[in-house]
Amino acid sequence: MQMKTWLIVASCLLAAPALATQPANVEYSADWSMETADSAVKGKIYQAPNKERREMSDGGEKIIMIMRRDKKLAWNLMPSESMYMEMKLSDPKVSKDDVSNYDVEQTVVGPETINGVKTTKSKIIMKEKKPNGAKMGGFWWMTKENIMMKLDVISVDKGKKDRMKMELDNLKIGKQDASLFEVPSSYTKMDMGGMGKMMMGGGDKNNEDKPAPKEKSKGGFGFKDAIDLLK
Repeated sequence: MQMKTWLIVASCLLAAPALATQPANVEYSADWSMETADSAVKGKIYQAPNKERREMSDGGEKIIMIMRRDKKLAWNLMPSESMYMEMKLSDPKVSKDDVSNYDVEQTVVGPETINGVKTTKSKIIMKEKKPNGAKMGGFWWMTKENIMMKLDVISVDKGKKDRMKMELDNLKIGKQDASLFEVPSSYTKMDMGGMGKMMMGGGDKNNEDKPAPKEKSKGGFGFKDAIDLLK
């Protein structure tokens, strides 16, 4: 998974749980999927208080993302290389979980079952506290344990629209192994100063003026059928 792609995925995953006023009060595992206008990703999720692990694949290569909110760190593990990248959750390129600058309006729609699990569906509207600020609207489906079973939202910022949909399946509530949320001792930390810049498209003056190659679509969706989420 390229660095830019990981940053986008990390931003989405950090923003989603921040919408909830209370975190999940149980540990659990589940299958999960995330879909944006550009891509679709599937994998596994493992959750514990202030800790989260998501596994996915990119081009057949397994990628593991660990969020440690208790340490304010995010780790991106590459098992095939026994290497990992580390980023601070306070990094503005990654962390978007601060909603204190937004006015949040939540309206309960009613009960709904998602993949065999009883949830409460709510409409959510967020508006940034500044003129012409960003806004986001859509729906989420929460269990009684505050597990977000589904999220479907559209954000608008400076005229640009982005849609994100996430969903859980095969939910299993129970204690999770603590080692799931740690970097294996055999892994080597990747230098974000050198390798990170190269992955972001920098570090090579000969390529500064060359346009980045277009990535192939991975089954994402458009906005025409969902623009009314913000109404």
